[in-house]
Amino acid sequence: MRPVRPFPTALLAALLAVAIASPAPAQAQAQQKSGPAPAPAAAAPRPYPSIAVTLPKPVADPSFEAFRKQLGEIAGRKDRTALAGLVAKSFFWTASQGEKADRKKPGIDNLAAALGLDAADGEGWEALASAAADPTLEAMPQKKGVSCAPAAPAFDGKAFEQLLKSTRSDVFDWAYPALPDLPVRSGAGADAPVVETLGAVLVRVVAEPPPGGAAGAA
Repeated sequence: MRPVRPFPTALLAALLAVAIASPAPAQAQAQQKSGPAPAPAAAAPRPYPSIAVTLPKPVADPSFEAFRKQLGEIAGRKDRTALAGLVAKSFFWTASQGEKADRKKPGIDNLAAALGLDAADGEGWEALASAAADPTLEAMPQKKGVSCAPAAPAFDGKAFEQLLKSTRSDVFDWAYPALPDLPVRSGAGADAPVVETLGAVLVRVVAEPPPGGAAGAA
């Protein structure tokens, strides 16, 4: 499954800033006295209209394929020095608030911040490797001569906006199958029985609750 809004790659780092509100002072004091409030039970997912997507087509460009291979090998080694050689000084990092790159820093530093390459769990490098494995590419209208990978699928934007409102969800809650006719299994094992086959449609991704019940439970 791929997110509807893909993670940025070395070609373009475009992250959306997520604001996390702090609890009000009175609420914070109450939590300090009585402990954290139990997390509300998640509402059961409801059926939603199916929105078809058209998967992006792979780009048959030898130079792009060579770049992806090189980038994937660098990500696999977590080789920051080699990655720096691929990042232009003019690397930019955009978000809903505009430009986020620090022009006083080298491009590799801005890329590392955008992808989280310094995270202890290696998630940033894994995301970079995953993006490098994707053979799709699309032009970025806002930046002449700049292409973005992975390419986004095509779907009815207005219908998706209505879907977000009706389900009270966020764009990051949605994904689409990377391949047509994707089998859905009853368990995590590759030999688990197939219970359904997904077509090229938007799918809501619901986080699995932690063991023991609601989040925060001991």
